[in-house]
Amino acid sequence: MKKGKLKKNKNGLSVRWKLLFYMTVFVIVILLITWFFQIFLLGDFYRSVKKNEMTESANKLITYLDSDELDQVAKKNAVDHSLYIVIYRLNADSAERIVQADDTGDTIPVSLSFEDVQRLREKAKESGGSFFSRRAFGHVDVPEKDFTDMITSLFDPDEQEAKFPDKSMRLIHVSVATGTDGQEYLILLDTSLQPLDSTVRTLTTQYLWIMIIILVAAIIMALILYRKISAPLIRMNKAAKILSEGRYDVDFAGDGYRETRELASTLNYAAHELSRADHLQKELIANISHDLRTPLTLIKGYSEVMRDFPEETTPENMQVLIDETARLSDLVNDLLDLSKMQAGARVLTPEYFDITDATQEVLARYDALLRHRGFQMDFRFDASVWVCADRGMILQVLYNLINNAVNYSGEDHRIVLTQTKTDKTVRLSVTDTGAGIAPEELPLIWDRYYKVDKVHKRAMIGTGLGLSIVKEILELHHTIYGVDSTIGIGSTFWFELPISQNPQNDIQNGDMT
Repeated sequence: MKKGKLKKNKNGLSVRWKLLFYMTVFVIVILLITWFFQIFLLGDFYRSVKKNEMTESANKLITYLDSDELDQVAKKNAVDHSLYIVIYRLNADSAERIVQADDTGDTIPVSLSFEDVQRLREKAKESGGSFFSRRAFGHVDVPEKDFTDMITSLFDPDEQEAKFPDKSMRLIHVSVATGTDGQEYLILLDTSLQPLDSTVRTLTTQYLWIMIIILVAAIIMALILYRKISAPLIRMNKAAKILSEGRYDVDFAGDGYRETRELASTLNYAAHELSRADHLQKELIANISHDLRTPLTLIKGYSEVMRDFPEETTPENMQVLIDETARLSDLVNDLLDLSKMQAGARVLTPEYFDITDATQEVLARYDALLRHRGFQMDFRFDASVWVCADRGMILQVLYNLINNAVNYSGEDHRIVLTQTKTDKTVRLSVTDTGAGIAPEELPLIWDRYYKVDKVHKRAMIGTGLGLSIVKEILELHHTIYGVDSTIGIGSTFWFELPISQNPQNDIQNGDMT
């Protein structure tokens, strides 16, 4: 058989470059995410943390508004969170400062005007009870006038540029709360926001070095993985190319990982099966050629004799032509049936019938055909059994199993058919007294390419493809089958079918296949 040349496909990247590409992209994505959160959003996270600290401190102070411990709690929160805290008790026409604390412990007395406090109170209420403001102005430890100007800048941001050119950023939180006695309080918290420019520059420099180191490490890791993963694949690819040329003795060596070892094992098994299939297919072609050549030779020879010698046109010679033509027809039909079943083109046509009666009809036909050759056929059964199956296919199974028994029967030419009934199934067995089959060959005899005797000889009855057809038909019925054999004693081929106790009930219950 002429083999086509394998077309080489060099399109696309190799495993090495794809692995390197994916590893690099993965590392870059991780680094970008890290940069986005740790550098780009650093200021936002920093301010968010400070806001949460101020909110927690304000809420805690609110719970102590009616307590004698308010001043101590305010000082502790000021130290813990670097806050400047002022609390006012609001009256109808005045605002009394009751608490003032900062993280230094050396608080500069600061008093806001009643108008400023009222404006802060109104703005907090408009915002739902509290509000945050981030402004550029001087430090807390400044004269009272500067702090008053700082509060005023909350309402007039345009004044910041002129009054506080250093633009030191600070965060202010103002909230309004009511005590248990109905007294209203205004809580003002102030903290400085440290400049992050130098921190960001430092982190950026570190980040660049980290990025370079990680990229180099990723490239090295990709190359190591390439050697571990792709090297076995490359070797197996070369072996597969050798296999495609029809050299089945190739060995797929897979090492490294479990998946590559399993792939190598699967490919070695596939190579073995391809080698076996190729060998047996060639053997099948040779056997079929022999089976075709013999009847064709006889037909041609007898036809030429009857043409050249008219007196040889006798009923006996004509019968030879008819028999050999029938053998050719049977061989072609068996090949077509086998091909159809393996291609899924032949479907079941189930019906209810008496399997016992059908078996007796088959034996009656064989009895007339083989009795003069000395064959004895016995059928052992207890009672008639009904089944639901494709009657034509099941009869074909019986014919093929009996043909196989006839071709391999022993010297006594005795064949026994046995019907065994259980609660749910019926088993039909065909037993011969031939040479038997070796245990290691039992799983192979159903193969369409396999022959036990290895030396092809013409079958006495049938075409030699019977067991392959039996296998396809029984698997199409989803039933079990098998063979038991002993060297020197004989073989028993069997199959089972579900019993139909009451065909009409089975039809109504939808049990038909």
